[in-house]
Amino acid sequence: MLEFLSATVYGSVTVSDLIVFALIVAVSFIIANLAGVYIKKSLSDRVRKDELAKIVRITQAVIILAGIFLSLPSFHVEFSELLLIGGTAGIIIGFASQRLVTNIGSGIFLLVERPVRIGDTVKIGETAGTIEDIRILSTTLKTFEGIYIRIPNETVFNSAITNYVANEARRFEYRIAIRYADDAGKAIGIISRLLAAHPFVLYNPPPSVYVDELADSGVIIMVRIWAPSREWWSVRTEMLWAIKQALEQEGFQIPFPQRVVWMQGGVPEGKKA
Repeated sequence: MLEFLSATVYGSVTVSDLIVFALIVAVSFIIANLAGVYIKKSLSDRVRKDELAKIVRITQAVIILAGIFLSLPSFHVEFSELLLIGGTAGIIIGFASQRLVTNIGSGIFLLVERPVRIGDTVKIGETAGTIEDIRILSTTLKTFEGIYIRIPNETVFNSAITNYVANEARRFEYRIAIRYADDAGKAIGIISRLLAAHPFVLYNPPPSVYVDELADSGVIIMVRIWAPSREWWSVRTEMLWAIKQALEQEGFQIPFPQRVVWMQGGVPEGKKA
C-alpha cells in the first residue's frame, strides 16, 4: 500500500499527492455548494432570482479557485513562485478589472443591505427618479421626465442616497395667506374639516393647522399634512387647490401685497389725491 501511494505518476508527483489534491478540491466543492445553499436561504426573499443566481455562482467560483490554489503545493509548486506569477498577473488584471470588481462588490452590498428597492422614489447624488432595476453591475433609474439612467453600482454605493418612500408616511406643508380682516380661527376650522374628510390625510401623526406669521400683507396660516409616501404627491397637488376653493366659498380672499407709506411732515400740497 505504501509503495502504491509513493509511486511516481509524473515527475516528482506521487499517487498520494494526487489523492491530497483531489481531497482538497472535493472539499472546496462541498464548501462551495454549502455556501450556495446558505446564500439562497438567506437572500431568497430579498434578491431577485437572476441576481441571486449570479451571487451564488461568483461565491462558488471564488471558493473553488481558492481550493485549487491551496491544493497546488501537492504538485510541489512553491507558493513563492505562485505569488510571483500571481502578483504580476494580478497587477495586470487589477488595472483592467478594478472598476468591474468594484461594481460587482458594490452590487452585492446593495442587494444585501437594500438601501433602495425597485419602485422606490429616490435621489442618488444629484439624480432623482424611480428605481427600475438593480443588477450586479448597475442600477437603472427612471427620472421624473421619463429618461432612463444607468448608474454604476460603485457610484450608487458611494453616493448620498435620499429615499423618499423608505418611511411609510411623508409630510408636506402649505403657507396660506388671508387678509387681516378675515377670521383666522374660522379659516383654520375650514381647513381642518377639509383635511379630516380626505382619505389619504393621516390622523397619526395628525395634521397641524395654525397661525404661523403676521406678515406685511396678511395673516399666514401654516398647514402641515402627513400622507402615505406612495400617495404623497397626489395628495399634495390635490389639497392646495381644494383649500383655496373651500376658503373662497366662505368669502376668504388671498391678500395682494400692500404697504402703507407714511411721510414725515405730511403730504406736500398738490400731491394729495
